[in-house]
Amino acid sequence: MSGQKPVTRTADDIAKTARKAKKTGPAPVHLWNPPFSGDLDMRIARDGSWHYQGSPIQRPELVRLFASILKKEGERYFLVTPVEKVGITVDDAPFAAVDFDVAGEGRDQVLTFRTNVDDTVAAGPEHPIRVRRDPQTGEPSPYVMIRAGLEALIDRKSFYRLVDLGEHHDGWFGLWSSGVFFPVIRSEELEGL
Repeated sequence: MSGQKPVTRTADDIAKTARKAKKTGPAPVHLWNPPFSGDLDMRIARDGSWHYQGSPIQRPELVRLFASILKKEGERYFLVTPVEKVGITVDDAPFAAVDFDVAGEGRDQVLTFRTNVDDTVAAGPEHPIRVRRDPQTGEPSPYVMIRAGLEALIDRKSFYRLVDLGEHHDGWFGLWSSGVFFPVIRSEELEGL
């Protein structure tokens, strides 16, 4: 976060303000547009763990509170309350999808994901699944949209389970959920693996 001004307030200060503004569920951060207050030494690691000043945040309720006031603008992430907006660092996606349930089969199946902060979403038109592949290694990184541009990286064990549910459709191997097909890899590429 070089070139940005540091925040003089602490994570505890922001948590207090967030608790006052938040009722239940994610806060209406899309309605809040306070002035930028600077960057906070807070980071979300690729595995979905939250860190403040280099140390992991050990209190799950505090992580859930911060997750409820998280907002993405362009390529940057912010914690937003009605009175302040602070920048934080996100290594990959801000959440991790740690499990999922399956209802139905084939084109009628619905995949419902649960995140590390206890959000649940059913993959579909509003919550698409996408897979990015590393250009050098071909390693897949699967994601599901959680809310307002905030994605969850699907953890490895869940991705392996998803692959078992995959089907071929229109030249792609992928997943059905809520009537939508989400491509994972071209069928012809799969034959070479």
